[in-house]
Amino acid sequence: MVTLADILRQHGPAYREKYGAKMLPSHWQAMRAIEQCRTQVLGGHVYRCPDCHDDYYRYHSCRNRHCPQCQHQTGQQWLEMQQALLLPVPTFLLTFTLPAALRPLARGNQRLLYDLLFRSAAAATQILAQDPRFVGGKIGMVGVLHTWGRNLSYHPHVHFLVPSGGWDSANQSWLPGKHNFFVPVKALSPIFRARFRDALRGSDLFGAVPTETWTDDWVVHCKPVGDGRAALRYLAPYIFRVAISNRRIIKLVEGQVTFRYRETDTGRWQTCQLSAEQFIHRFLQHVLPKGFVKVRYYGLFASCNRHYLTAIRQQMDEATTDPHRATAAPDTVTSEPPSCPTCGQQMQLLKRVPPRPWQPP
Repeated sequence: MVTLADILRQHGPAYREKYGAKMLPSHWQAMRAIEQCRTQVLGGHVYRCPDCHDDYYRYHSCRNRHCPQCQHQTGQQWLEMQQALLLPVPTFLLTFTLPAALRPLARGNQRLLYDLLFRSAAAATQILAQDPRFVGGKIGMVGVLHTWGRNLSYHPHVHFLVPSGGWDSANQSWLPGKHNFFVPVKALSPIFRARFRDALRGSDLFGAVPTETWTDDWVVHCKPVGDGRAALRYLAPYIFRVAISNRRIIKLVEGQVTFRYRETDTGRWQTCQLSAEQFIHRFLQHVLPKGFVKVRYYGLFASCNRHYLTAIRQQMDEATTDPHRATAAPDTVTSEPPSCPTCGQQMQLLKRVPPRPWQPP
């Protein structure tokens, strides 16, 4: 099976030689980490089966958040840690999409534009939710940044999970919301646009935005996604999924990468073929700046406001301690000896393999 790491090992050096002077530091780091992942470069352990006497090498993972080999378990761990956060009420998924006219600007100014996308969308939602016709109180929001379309196209947007209801500070009480309606998106869209415009106006980038961007409609969606726990399960893949998984890559032949993707409208699987250079370029568009936080909490879910959640649960006659709360699982790369692939017997640690210097292909 061809993997993303295979493609980067074969064609990454040529890509860096051609575009290295223009590449962001985060792109260099992600490429290098994925190329080295689970290789001798990072070191590892050697295990031996006590029955078969076969040796098994297990090399360390890079743990880069953009590596498809390292993120498959992280989503479940995060989900277990968040079970006590959302409330057992109907929950909505709001999606705010950055307009096409702003995307070229966002590619080169990711940290600023993505941050404004988060803050403007969250502020607009909280403003409209304060209206007593809709919620009338302080709401809670969990947001996650998502930058790709299914064919690796650049499509930055933010998803927010929002429980239906809010906290009435005046009466110190929970205001239950509706099951099938949260806020009107037609009213939310211009507020979102105005908040983003006003925030960007103070930067040097404002003059680079086409004037019609501030009068065009901005895309906002809202749909119900079940109760709090169901909503978390819905959101978890968006948080830890990388731009493309290894299982979607079909082949790499003569410098051409073929991968599959599911069409949004029909749900049918399609294939896309790109040169290795184009493929790497599309993948790197979705590498986030180092340290950028792609999961953010607002309103009732902000760390400074979570004491309200205890009061809300008490009013809902729920215990203040959620029995479903879990702690993060330890790293599984080297914590347990693997099973022998031949006989299934648990293998024994034979020796540790020290890291080796990086040798470019």
